[in-house]
Amino acid sequence: MEKAMHHTHGMGYAEYAMKHEKRMNVEKNREEDYRKSQLIYAELERKMVK
Repeated sequence: MEKAMHHTHGMGYAEYAMKHEKRMNVEKNREEDYRKSQLIYAELERKMVK
């Protein structure tokens, strides 16, 4: 998990836990990725129904 955190966000979990501003940036990016994935899923589902 530490490697994934460092690879994806450029910081380790310790830095994430200590720096509020960086934690908020990571969570904002996660939320954005989640929304994008939901849009992709909805588009694929829409195409499958037709």
